[in-house]
Amino acid sequence: MSEDPKDTIAPGTFLPSRRQRFAPLARRIFLRLVKAKKVEGAGTLVLTEDWGQGPTRTIGIGDLRAQMTVHDRDAYAAIVFGGSRGMGRSYVNGLWDTEDMSAVVRYLFRVSQPGRSRQDQRARRRRALGGVAPRWARAVVGARLSRDRDKLGDRKNIHAHYDLSNEFFELMLDETLAYSCAIFQDEATTLREAQSEKFDRICRKLGLGANDHVLEIGTGWGGFALHAAKHYGAKVTTTTISQNQRHAAEQRVKEAGLGHLVTVIGEHYRDLKGSFDALVSIEMIEAVNWRNYEEFFEKCSSLLTEKGRMALQAITIADQSFERAKVRKDFIRDLIFPGGCLPSVTAIMSAVTGATDLRLVDLEDIGLHYARTLRLWARNVDEKFDQIRALGFDDRFKRLWDMYLRYCEGAFLERHISDVQLLLHKPGAPVTPGYRVS
Repeated sequence: MSEDPKDTIAPGTFLPSRRQRFAPLARRIFLRLVKAKKVEGAGTLVLTEDWGQGPTRTIGIGDLRAQMTVHDRDAYAAIVFGGSRGMGRSYVNGLWDTEDMSAVVRYLFRVSQPGRSRQDQRARRRRALGGVAPRWARAVVGARLSRDRDKLGDRKNIHAHYDLSNEFFELMLDETLAYSCAIFQDEATTLREAQSEKFDRICRKLGLGANDHVLEIGTGWGGFALHAAKHYGAKVTTTTISQNQRHAAEQRVKEAGLGHLVTVIGEHYRDLKGSFDALVSIEMIEAVNWRNYEEFFEKCSSLLTEKGRMALQAITIADQSFERAKVRKDFIRDLIFPGGCLPSVTAIMSAVTGATDLRLVDLEDIGLHYARTLRLWARNVDEKFDQIRALGFDDRFKRLWDMYLRYCEGAFLERHISDVQLLLHKPGAPVTPGYRVS
């Protein structure tokens, strides 16, 4: 980004010389869009403009309280004309602030939802204007990929996020180094316990045992592989195309004394070979081009024995949003996950049924657990930022990461995105022994 925050608030949406001319119009559009007095229960937005525009105003009614302090009127132009990318960049560059990003996201989602009669008409007008609220909804649920990505492109995209810094992720995550949705048994459950429960639930669903050879696509930092080997005696071959993750996972396997059970490799899923009793992929499909879903599941199916089982954990979007989301650019793809795209359950199952003989035998939605997971990650980043700063990350990075984590928290709480565990069986797979869900 440029050293001048205003030069990067919404690239490609309007020329810098035209910002002042559009700012008053953008402000009027924004205020009209966020007024929610007739959207029952949407909440309130407390809006402060600290350059002398006027007194603090409270918009809307309801228990949810969102707050925004706008420091520069150009923020409105960035948000209204730049969509989620403009909103994200303008926040990172300090043009506006909030006490609670998650609450702002939740409020904007709520006021953007079509209602009945007149609200339907207003929603259609908002979409026609290309306003902030519909674009925020699109932002969290996927991105357009302008062309099919090759394996080199996949590695580049993974490197951009997951190779950021192992030391940073160690500070943000818990001891398992799981970077995916945890499952909390109750309010007293720690993040580490919840991540272990997530791994254990997958193992139970698959009915893993010492005679099973498991393939994991998407190693992360080795959390699942270590859990399956240590607690179930399973042999695990796990692959990641992140160099940092691979090196860290290899070291963790060595330190745990599990090298005889766990093998870490660096193969792209397209290049995998062999025959396995079970296959696990935890929140890796979000990095797969939606055009390649059938290819991905066909490959997974081909790697399983006739009695094979597959467990897939995936961040998903609503079926109704998938077609729109997969062709939209957004804040997440712009600054967090280049090349990312969230599938819907229907998109997943359409690819599975169209390309494989795998059958869905269990589906569990764990999306609300992700909101708490993200909240705890955000707290870790906040509490440990002095250590993170020592790694070379600055205050702009902190603003970016706070927006990313709390932005997604709000989306999960409002159920605009979710997280599911799917259990798929080959036709000859035995019935998995009963497992305890809670």
